[in-house]
Amino acid sequence: MRAQFLGKDPESRVGNSPTLFATDRTDRVTYIAQGWKVTDPQVLADAGDVPDHEALIEIPEDVLKMYALRYLNKEEGR
Repeated sequence: MRAQFLGKDPESRVGNSPTLFATDRTDRVTYIAQGWKVTDPQVLADAGDVPDHEALIEIPEDVLKMYALRYLNKEEGR
């Protein structure tokens, strides 16, 4: 599997995060998000059990807009 860079949070200056990548999987469409690890106890309680092989990350709405733009471009055949 390969990861294609879609963009990073324009407000982020340290560590180039949060970032969004698209994968080239052929069995389904997936994305990889690099973001801030969620450690807030209230958020973790609200989310419930998270399996050991998964993590909760926080990413800004601007990074999610990169997904929306890619999706719209694919729908329009660009």
